[in-house]
Amino acid sequence: MSSRSHEQALAALLSQLALSFDGAILGAALAYAAVRSILNYAANSKSLAKIRKSPTVSVSDLRSLLQNHDQDHQDQEHNIVIVRGHVEAKSAVDGTWKKSSRPPNVLLSHESADKAVILQRTQTCIYNEWKGFLGWTSELRALFGRSLKEQETTLLRTVPFILVEGGQWPQSDYVIVNMDGSRHPLPLTTVYHQLQPIVASRYTFIQALFGHEYPVGVLHEEKILPLGKCISAVGFCNSKNGIPEIKSCKDLPYFLADMTKDQMVADLAFKAKILLWSGIVLGSLSIGVLGFAVMRNWNKWKAWRQRHSQQPSRVSGGDVSQIDEDEEAGDVPDGQLCVICLMRRRRSAFIPCGHLACCHSCAISVESEVSPKCPLCRQAIRNSIRIFES
Repeated sequence: MSSRSHEQALAALLSQLALSFDGAILGAALAYAAVRSILNYAANSKSLAKIRKSPTVSVSDLRSLLQNHDQDHQDQEHNIVIVRGHVEAKSAVDGTWKKSSRPPNVLLSHESADKAVILQRTQTCIYNEWKGFLGWTSELRALFGRSLKEQETTLLRTVPFILVEGGQWPQSDYVIVNMDGSRHPLPLTTVYHQLQPIVASRYTFIQALFGHEYPVGVLHEEKILPLGKCISAVGFCNSKNGIPEIKSCKDLPYFLADMTKDQMVADLAFKAKILLWSGIVLGSLSIGVLGFAVMRNWNKWKAWRQRHSQQPSRVSGGDVSQIDEDEEAGDVPDGQLCVICLMRRRRSAFIPCGHLACCHSCAISVESEVSPKCPLCRQAIRNSIRIFES
């Protein structure tokens, strides 16, 4: 079977699952996505309000700002500030190096030889995209995650660093950057990027034939936060032993960034607008789909109740036993046996498809279901009619 037919079968399966119960599954999924969008919008709006209220200060003005905060006895939330400065190693102010030597505890890029305070090396294994002749497993991996094994290994090294005034250093003040507990994205600069191909082994053709993934290359990357780079730090700022220190805030999406305050506000405002309209659109669609599903299932249930209440009058007393005796009398050819019980003769035709497939008793059982369907063509049926031979 070709990969195209696999894709069509998978698409048909997903569409059938989404539209099951007259679209109730699809409506529930849309409602979940709408709720997530609204929650993300609320969190984004809260972060936007905090960043708008946060003052933007230089490193030299930070000490006086902290003294005013301590005198006013304000809570920690009002200590959120935005400081823009240049990256410098903390060892430069510890007195652990002389002017004639390079600072200790400064990382050095193996590829570009640039000095940095954060060094990140990443190795990413790239797998093939061919699904193979029997590639159902790769179809599912592409849908729910390519593979359970780790495809990327990352080595992150950091050294203590500070932010200083670019034009006034080393005479200006500085602020210590506390990276403890921060999981925010870092404004790293890529200094090395190379793709190394992997030679195919003797088992590669067999893996490809059955749709199993096999590696075709390894991507090597090296990113650094170099000395002298101008960045913005957003977070809680406190005085520790008389020295300003800034630490990340978990409620904010930024900690160290290339953007200024105005760029952060514009970026968060745009994201908030997208999340809000996404929640409104998805919520409206989910209400419509769920409402349609509820009405369809309610009508089906009422029709089932109506048919169920009419069944006793149609098959009552000794009529059923007489019908069973008539249908079971004599030998019935295989081509005329009921497709459900395989014991009695076919006597009832379904409407509107017209298939003569069941005996009278089995036809009544099919009609009593919530969503009755013809056992041959699976078309929805309204009722059945008994066929008498002349």
